[in-house]
Amino acid sequence: MKINLDGQVALVTGAGRGIGEGIARMLAANGAQVVYADRDISTAKASAAKSPRAIPMLIDITDAAQVEAGIARIEKECGRLDILVNNAGIGIAGEFRVNVDQFSISEWERVLKVDLTGTFLVSRFAAQVMIKRKYGRIINIASTLGVVPARLQCAYTAAKAGVVHLSKTMAIELAPQNILVNCIGPGTMENVYVAGSCLNDARDRILSHVPMGRPGTFEDIAHAVTFFAAPENSYVTGQTLCVDGGWTAGGFFRDF
Repeated sequence: MKINLDGQVALVTGAGRGIGEGIARMLAANGAQVVYADRDISTAKASAAKSPRAIPMLIDITDAAQVEAGIARIEKECGRLDILVNNAGIGIAGEFRVNVDQFSISEWERVLKVDLTGTFLVSRFAAQVMIKRKYGRIINIASTLGVVPARLQCAYTAAKAGVVHLSKTMAIELAPQNILVNCIGPGTMENVYVAGSCLNDARDRILSHVPMGRPGTFEDIAHAVTFFAAPENSYVTGQTLCVDGGWTAGGFFRDF
């Protein structure tokens, strides 16, 4: 997708790899100056080196002071912040996937701290900058599991459902300031879980529930972000777009 983001400044969290890197690269390709934020500065630098007008930045989204300082630096050096993509997040490893009565309290706290509280913290400080100019686009990366339930990963589904409703709340609160807030729910993605180390039978089982029969790509998510970020999008807010090959249309399953 081609849009004109010339002169705009974007912040993408978790931009050192994967979906975040794909999003950041596409925003940069459309003319934005992009801050590649990541808790691993080496991956942020490596990814930023591939794009024009890119700034790598160390930001741990669970550290409020670090988030506040990072956004203050963006405002000072770039003079503005137009687009925020809250992409950084974590999942639940297989050994922690158990029923709620056995679910680790520490794992619950770890996932909620990153996936939900981290999204809130970055949005809070970014909104303060956007309000000054009465313009902004906040795009939160949730998950299809924030829309439909899944067994054995209660912390992740709770966190992503929280991101969905946090997005709606922010959309209502920030609309008078011309700040649009929307959410994207990626489905099964073409990453190491599906295409790499995952056994063929497990991969086939997962993809059998995707009507389009293939995993999503990072570019699929980046195109959706670009739509929400476009200046031409001036009236869509508070929405959740599932980019999932039809998974939530009826092909979903509850345990994987």
